[in-house]
Amino acid sequence: MAIKYEWRKKEKLVYLPKNKPEIIDVPAYQFISIRGAGNPNSPLFSEYIGVLYSLSYAIKMTLKKLDNQAPNYVDYTVYPLEGVWDINEVAKKNFSGTINKDDLVFKLMIRQPDFISQAFFEEMLTLVKKKKPHKFLEQVQFEKITEGKCIQMLHIGSYDKESESFQLMEAFADTQNLTRRSKVHREIYLSDFRKVAEEKLKTVLRFKVD
Repeated sequence: MAIKYEWRKKEKLVYLPKNKPEIIDVPAYQFISIRGAGNPNSPLFSEYIGVLYSLSYAIKMTLKKLDNQAPNYVDYTVYPLEGVWDINEVAKKNFSGTINKDDLVFKLMIRQPDFISQAFFEEMLTLVKKKKPHKFLEQVQFEKITEGKCIQMLHIGSYDKESESFQLMEAFADTQNLTRRSKVHREIYLSDFRKVAEEKLKTVLRFKVD
């Protein structure tokens, strides 16, 4: 019996950094993703997440049951939720140093193993639309993303205190003669905020550098 592929054990460099800044070169990975806008504390935000997980588990469980599985298939642990964050154009023009969460724009995503194809994703999308219909399913994309050279670190604690970690990361970039490309950044959620105390939340923070 093949051993289940677990990203927490096999990809520690990508998903389990230390709580101090480090440089990483992130290759191309494929994701299912969805774009949205607004305050992540709103009920609507949870619906975006639910749609991505419904699809991710449909893909995983259907593959596990198929007699004719995808080439190079191996059972795996579903990857964690990730989000790329920015603010809308109006907020950028009027930016005063403080971010209003209502001005946030985001792309949420869950990575998919390399053996999953665009065609299989589309099959699963059709399946989930029938079993668990939701208006957001129409917006889900299957795409390949390459981040390239980045600085990342593990942030422990409240999302509202991420700025403290970003300051450390930017200072580290300066010591390495690297420049942060923009205020756009990626977050990888290692903790379920519904079940873990705020001060114990673990989130990978990452931004691109040149």
